[in-house]
Amino acid sequence: MKRLAILILCLAITATSAFAMDMKPGKGVTVQPARATWNTGFFQEALINKGLTELGYDVKKPKDLQNPIFYKSVVLGDVDYWANGWFPMHNEQLPKNFDQKAQKIGYVAKAGGLQGYLVSKRDVEKYNIKSLDDFKRPEVMKAFDSNGDGKAELTACPPGWACEKVISHHMKAYGLEGSINPVKASYEAGMASALGSYKSGKPVFFYTWTPNWTVFKFKPGKDVMWINVPEIIPNEAQTGSEDRMVANDVVGAVSNPLKAGFVISDIRVVANKKFLADNPAAAKFLEIFTLPLVDISEQNTRMNEGEKSDKDIAKHADEWIAKNKATWDGWLKAAREAAE
Repeated sequence: MKRLAILILCLAITATSAFAMDMKPGKGVTVQPARATWNTGFFQEALINKGLTELGYDVKKPKDLQNPIFYKSVVLGDVDYWANGWFPMHNEQLPKNFDQKAQKIGYVAKAGGLQGYLVSKRDVEKYNIKSLDDFKRPEVMKAFDSNGDGKAELTACPPGWACEKVISHHMKAYGLEGSINPVKASYEAGMASALGSYKSGKPVFFYTWTPNWTVFKFKPGKDVMWINVPEIIPNEAQTGSEDRMVANDVVGAVSNPLKAGFVISDIRVVANKKFLADNPAAAKFLEIFTLPLVDISEQNTRMNEGEKSDKDIAKHADEWIAKNKATWDGWLKAAREAAE
């Protein structure tokens, strides 16, 4: 009888555990996510979508929104969340009543939004390049002058991007307008050209951000090096964030710390407060969801190489989940426990 009682108890515990793993706290709840218009943020959305779906939520196709439109929409409750908040970069885009109706939650990638300038490592070493100021030297300008205009070519940002304004500020603030020519054509085309030039042994000089396929193809510390701005001179939008324009322990930087010259951002989920309050399981999942930058950059590289349809991105998400099953199951378990 004692053995039978123990067997029944074990079966009951197993059944309870299995039930807990199958709990669907989101059953009957429809969720409307959004995602940014840049595809380097699509992977995060796909993973969160799958997580909430496993928790029982009916997750609709995400709406692709420009930043200011998203922040207005999440405050109004027209969308529930996105995983593409960059802070403090996006702070100036938030509506005045943002804190009343929405909030930043968790960290998709803490300090993940690094931006700056990179130069081919072999040329950093050859010309002893440490900062943008070195591009005033005639021998450096000549080495990086690919079109014969007498200036070093920088693969920069297209018109309208926030980084374009910062780069233009840098050219003026550091007196570089006669030394560097920021090429503002299509960024993807410009970086494809830079990759070809690098492979043929030519110098490369470009702006980029993380996470991005560029830092997977051009490995910092091996292929390229992050270089400094001469000194931290913020533009109007950067004023007050000077401490976040310097980064410590950056892999592949010419110095430690690195004077990046761009505000380093935390990539975070932003969600409607009522949605979070009404859905503790979803709130917990969004709070603990996080990704290594190298994983995002690797997936971004696959998109850059042609695997960029929603079906491809969903496949990438499934593969990531399979490789990180223990982490994934831990997130789901914590989310289910939060709903009990």
